[in-house]
Amino acid sequence: MDIRILPSNIANMIAAGEVVQRPASVVKELVENAVDAGADQVTVVIKDAGRTLIQVIDNGCGMSPDEAVVCFERHATSKIATAEDLMDITTFGFRGEALASIAAVAEVTLRTRREEDEVGCEVMFADSTHQATNVVSAPKGSNFAIRNLFYNVPARRKFLKSDNVEFRHIVEEFTRVALTRPEIGFTLVHNDKDIMVLKPAMSLKFRIQNVLGSRVANEVVDVNADTSVVRLYGFVGRPDLAKKGLGNQFFFVNGRYFRSSYFHKAVMKAYENLLPEGVTPSYFIYLEVDPRTVDVNIHPTKTEIKFEDDSVIFQTVFACIRQALGQNTYDRIEFDRKDIPEIPVFTRNMEEFRPISEPQIGLDPNYNPFENDGFTADPAVHSPAASSHPSAAFSRPSSADDFPAGLGGDFGPLPSDDANVPGFNAQYSGNNGNFSAYVDKNDSYGKLFEDMTMPSKSVIVLQSRYILTSVPSGLMAINVRRARERILYERFLSALGSNSHITQTTLFPVTVQVGVENMLLFQEHADMLVSLGFDISPFGTDTIVVNGVPEGYSAEPGKVQTMVSDLIVALADDHVSLPGTMVSAMAERFARLGAYSDSPVASTVEAQRLIDALFACENAEYTSSGHRILTIIPIEDFDKKLS
Repeated sequence: MDIRILPSNIANMIAAGEVVQRPASVVKELVENAVDAGADQVTVVIKDAGRTLIQVIDNGCGMSPDEAVVCFERHATSKIATAEDLMDITTFGFRGEALASIAAVAEVTLRTRREEDEVGCEVMFADSTHQATNVVSAPKGSNFAIRNLFYNVPARRKFLKSDNVEFRHIVEEFTRVALTRPEIGFTLVHNDKDIMVLKPAMSLKFRIQNVLGSRVANEVVDVNADTSVVRLYGFVGRPDLAKKGLGNQFFFVNGRYFRSSYFHKAVMKAYENLLPEGVTPSYFIYLEVDPRTVDVNIHPTKTEIKFEDDSVIFQTVFACIRQALGQNTYDRIEFDRKDIPEIPVFTRNMEEFRPISEPQIGLDPNYNPFENDGFTADPAVHSPAASSHPSAAFSRPSSADDFPAGLGGDFGPLPSDDANVPGFNAQYSGNNGNFSAYVDKNDSYGKLFEDMTMPSKSVIVLQSRYILTSVPSGLMAINVRRARERILYERFLSALGSNSHITQTTLFPVTVQVGVENMLLFQEHADMLVSLGFDISPFGTDTIVVNGVPEGYSAEPGKVQTMVSDLIVALADDHVSLPGTMVSAMAERFARLGAYSDSPVASTVEAQRLIDALFACENAEYTSSGHRILTIIPIEDFDKKLS
């Protein structure tokens, strides 16, 4: 076995695998370096989602020609000098691996100048090798141009996602840095189009509004606490406006973004009993601690952090958010209050619980005005008593002359036994001069009238959740939401396979601000959304306009707003990669979304339509996720209950 020291270019490529995972990683490292350099204006220019060009321009302190070359060496840094400095890190970068890793997998050009220098310098690197250094005219600061990322690692370049996905990650990293430094101006340009132009903000809340939109900024309340261990400040979302998904949740410590499932639990515990299941509030929580009590060097990307007193910080986060929510009034959703009165159980003594009865209106459900009830045509019977029943009789005139003036001659012959009017039969009795009219239910006109007014069999809608209808063996109960889910699933599955869809247009276009990152999500899946029946168009860089929704979805403006939030969750869940499985999974997600968004069943006619559509499906018993849609309660069970 031969043990050897790896060449520096290979070692740098290995390190690049940890630090530079995709174009967004380069943006993160360079923007953080620009902030550390003291810049108050940072511009990021992207071409082809970072594949062709990533350029970061700042007006920071700049570098001398010697520093511009040395900065690309591994472990070259200006942030630390001794081991003690590792315990007092307040900057983004400190390990000196970012530029070396980037230069190992891309072609890099750096132009930089210090304020005290008359001219700047241009340094070029490729494959970890210094190519050239030139004297150039340059403004104060640094200008990094990263071209052809992963040009020498084709396997890594091959595994990059689509441009929309990669740029979405770039926006995510850009946003995280921008939210830590409201006093700095940031600009993001993609393919010569301004995506975000953030001027220095007067406050943190203004920066949140500029980055994520006024809707997000208006849905949060302040949190603030100062203890001997940690100072906490920021904003948390109102519980009554919480949405599904994990968007807009940020933790920062000493100006650095980090992830923490542990502290996320503290936030969710503070919202306990205030949120329905499946939703998560927005939060922007900033922590300031003694740098010596936190280790930011446990992960190459520095997004995971170890705290010395994490249990104390957990309690502080919980108590601070709980207090902020308690100081504001909301329509709270209390799920486990012990003082809620119990619903009484009705037994044989149920009369004491019976409410005051309302007046009942007499109704004959079997009455049909077209049946032969023996109308007699004698004018004498047109008395109040005789006409009180809808089937009062009348006598047939003996001739046309007996009709009122102006009508008799125009009436033509009276109906006879062989009258051939579709859907309407008239019979004449020669004995007493009477005739009757009735609807022929076997005729097509009669069927059409009947189907439009009443279901084919008796159905009951129970609290808009269940449909009950009789079957030969007992009573069938259908879960309305799951039935809709099955119907929509098969409809969407067909639409995704054949690109056929039905769109119902909204009464008025609904405008929804979704943010830049989510806007890219809609653009990425635009073709699929069209095939499903969504009519959604972009409006600016962070807003969409919903002009139509698939058949089966609610087109009410309020429901559309909720639908968009759910769509974002469904579109962001892109872990399924097999094409066939992806089609089925997307159809299932959108079917579930549509089933929740539609309006309640309001009539027995709607219930019958739902039953008909359900039993037209290939599988009417189970949803695509395996949940039972219907069940039959045998008649024997009723016999046992009522015995």
